[in-house]
Amino acid sequence: MNRIPVDSSNIASIGYDQDRALLEIEFNNGRIYEYYDVPQYEYDQLMAAESHGSYANENIYDRYKQQRTA
Repeated sequence: MNRIPVDSSNIASIGYDQDRALLEIEFNNGRIYEYYDVPQYEYDQLMAAESHGSYANENIYDRYKQQRTA
């Protein structure tokens, strides 16, 4: 999956697969997590947020099933 680099204190890049509703977040420490069944609007709002980390903390991390992949 192609991820887009972002300017964030804890997130390095963010990717999204619309067909699978799969969000992928790479953290600055090198860890990568997949988040499942994430709607397109959630990804769009995450990318548009002033703070990607704050948005993800409030709307992604505890709301969607996740798995660490790296």
